[in-house]
Parts: sequence; C-alpha cells; structure tokens
Amino acid sequence: MGKKSMGELFRVKTKGRFRLEDCDPGWDRIQEIRGMGGDDVGNKARSFMEKSLKTLAEAQELLWASDTCSILMVLQAMDAAGKDGVIKHVMSGVNPQGCQVFSFKAPSAEELDHTFLWRCMKALPERGRIGIFNRSHYEEVLVVRVHPELLERQKLPPGRRGGSFWKERYEDINAFERHLVRNGTVVVKFFLHLSKGEQKERFLARLRDPRKQWKFSHADLEERELWDDYQKAYDDAIRATSTPWAPWYVIPADRKWVARAAVAGILVDTIRSMRLSFPAVGEEQRRELGRAEKQLAGE
Repeated sequence: MGKKSMGELFRVKTKGRFRLEDCDPGWDRIQEIRGMGGDDVGNKARSFMEKSLKTLAEAQELLWASDTCSILMVLQAMDAAGKDGVIKHVMSGVNPQGCQVFSFKAPSAEELDHTFLWRCMKALPERGRIGIFNRSHYEEVLVVRVHPELLERQKLPPGRRGGSFWKERYEDINAFERHLVRNGTVVVKFFLHLSKGEQKERFLARLRDPRKQWKFSHADLEERELWDDYQKAYDDAIRATSTPWAPWYVIPADRKWVARAAVAGILVDTIRSMRLSFPAVGEEQRRELGRAEKQLAGE
C-alpha cells in the first residue's frame, strides 16, 4: 500500500459511517506520509515541519498578493487538545498582516439578539488573508447540544428542540460554508482528537506547573464529566457537516508534533490546490516600472 498525503490520511469521508472511536488519537506513524522515509521519526517530523512552515509562508504571501481568495481555518477540540499550540507553531512564519485569529467564548447579549451564525460572519477573513477560528460556529451544535439549557438564552421562536432542530442547524452550517466557498473563502476544518487519558495527563501537568496553573479552570473538570456526551455530539456534527466543499480533518492530538505537522501539511496543500498566481503587470505599468528603474539608477 502506497504512502498518502496528510489530507488523505485524516480527511473525513463525506459518505458512509463515521465514528471518532475508529480514529486513533495516538497515531504517530509519520513514515506512512508521502515524501517521508527512514526510521528517525523525530528528525523526519522536525524536517517536515520546517519545510511546511517555509512553504506556508510563501503560499500565504501568494494568497495576500492575489487578493481574490481567503482561507477560513476552523479549530475544534476538547479542552487541552492543543489548539493554541497549533496556532502558535503552525502560523509562526506567516506575515501577521495576512493572518487573523478569533477565539469564540460564551456569546454576548448583543450576539444572542442575532442568529447563531451572526458573530462568526462578522469575524470572517477578508480576501488575501488566513482567518483562524479558535472554536467557532460549531459550538452551537456541540456545547449547546450537550447543554441544551443554553438554548433558552437564544430567544428562539417556539418549537421542538429534538433531532430535527439539530438537523436544521447542520443544514444551516453547510449552506453557510457553501456560500463562503462559492465566494472565494476556502473552508478547512480541523478536529484535534485527544484521548481522555492524555487529557488527564495534561490537566495534571497544568495543576503541577505554576507557569500553567492559570490555564486551568474547575469548569474543565465539569466538562470532562460529560466526555461521552461530547464525543457523541462531535460524531454527529462531523458526520453531518464534512462536505466536499468544507471537509473535516480528524487530527490525532495525543502527540503534539503529529498534530502540528498534520495541520501545517494540510494547510499548505489547501493553498496549493487553489492555483493562485501573482497579479500580472500590464504593458503600461511595465513601462512605468522601467522609467522608475532608470530614475533610481541615475540618482
């Protein structure tokens, strides 16, 4: 069996059954990725990451210069899965002017006076930029589904809140993302798949390290008690919203270097697939550039 790209390894199929329990959060067989070989997995992973970051910086410059498209990168995960670390390391070489990050917390009173997609619409990247959603519109079919009492604050019209309600929310999300893609915003979605055991170890590390204690909240333990409910909500959401135009990638997150390398590789491949080019220079502009060059050379 031949080697695969990062996308081929982790992209969720748009048809057929999907369950998180069939995905290995501890996957580390980086030698199975196309373009890699050898037994020194650590060095191979570092080399791949360095190459990906350099390519990503070049690709982002092209995206910025073309000014016709944008990328929306959605990051979802359970607590302590490493979303902040992925953003920090994967985007480390990108020009800050061409990248923006939004972290979505509990909705404000103003946001609750609008539809559930409104606050995300306001945060979309402009053409030429990479926009990152640290959590996103998917919280409305994840946290809100696990905590249905939150719906009471959303001032929704009367109606049942059963299976058809969530199905309609998935449909709204799919339509929203299709609208974005049709208008030049490429949507790529990552779920950082962390095991419950690894989450426990990371929580303990936070509690024991004074430099990390600020990250911990007792609410993290309360949400951990609902682990199975969240896994079911993610199963349903990913299955219903991994589409040809806005795919989900389930990224193994127990090993941080695997998650970061995978996200970087997929992001690079996504920009490459857009087949962008630098803006062409017209004849009149070319003559103007020639005159400017002569003027500068004659100083």
